[in-house]
Amino acid sequence: MSSNSAAWLPSAKAHPFEVKAAPMPTPTENEIFVRNHAVAINPVDGSLQTLAWFPLDYPTVLGQDVAGEVVSIGPNVTRFKQGDRVLGHGVGMATKRIQDCAFQAYTILQTNMASHIPESISFEHAAVIPLGLSTASCALFQDTHLHLQLPTEPAQKPTGTTLLIWGGASSVGSNAIQSAVAAGYEVITTASPKNFESVKKLGASEAFDYNSPTITEDLMTALKGKTMAGALDCIGGPAWNIVLDVVSQSKGKKFIATTKRGFPDPPEGVTLKHIFGTTLKDNEVGKAIYEDFLPKALQAGSFVPAPEPLIVGHGLENIQAAVDRYSKGVSARKLVVTL
Repeated sequence: MSSNSAAWLPSAKAHPFEVKAAPMPTPTENEIFVRNHAVAINPVDGSLQTLAWFPLDYPTVLGQDVAGEVVSIGPNVTRFKQGDRVLGHGVGMATKRIQDCAFQAYTILQTNMASHIPESISFEHAAVIPLGLSTASCALFQDTHLHLQLPTEPAQKPTGTTLLIWGGASSVGSNAIQSAVAAGYEVITTASPKNFESVKKLGASEAFDYNSPTITEDLMTALKGKTMAGALDCIGGPAWNIVLDVVSQSKGKKFIATTKRGFPDPPEGVTLKHIFGTTLKDNEVGKAIYEDFLPKALQAGSFVPAPEPLIVGHGLENIQAAVDRYSKGVSARKLVVTL
């Protein structure tokens, strides 16, 4: 086995990452040790580097989305074996363990946060899934949030209720649409008009332009006579007031899960709550998604990697360029570095 290396963040707000040697850990109980073939970049990586808003122990390694090959397994692991192709959510941001982070040659994954990859799906495509899926799942299925029924393959029977997703072409939105449909919910979403076709292919029944001056009226018309299962806001900012307005006037569950902090106080009777995308690692939702649902859905083709990957480069030396690129804006794509 070759030695490990990582893109290190030596101190708070340091730039650029420093590529150098990293420890080669051994998987413990319910863990797998993975050689990374592709890692995906998320907006949180850039904000952690430039703003240092979350407490981290420096020097550290960032990154959460990995796809690669199992090198070894820890005690009590029966789902995976050496050589398996897997994707997974590296949860180092929560555990503060370097070995759990993605921006390195090898990463430790919890078994309840990892899934097999079918041969029909490339590592580059598989790497776009984990954090977006985890965040969407925390919002939709945890009892602390919308607490919807879990997705299955084949999909659950229709519940007769409708979920509103603001920002359906985003990474979280793309995964949320597919998961909610598999759980039996109708999905209405917002997106840029150029992305209407893609979000409908993922399962949304209707898509609306979030920049339209009549977006509130458009959504209220679409929801007329329907019962809401709640809402998921993937964007934040100006969206909060619009989604709050729509949910407060609609029939059904008046609960909004949001990916952003700093939101206004909701009106009486409406709940608006932030999502932290790693909490499912500690409850039944992690297993339900990564073990019971995702492997079958990927194999069946009913769940597809989305958004489309945009390959930025090869090697850990390209991690910084990929992280920096997010500041220039990325639409309906997810940046990936191959290793």
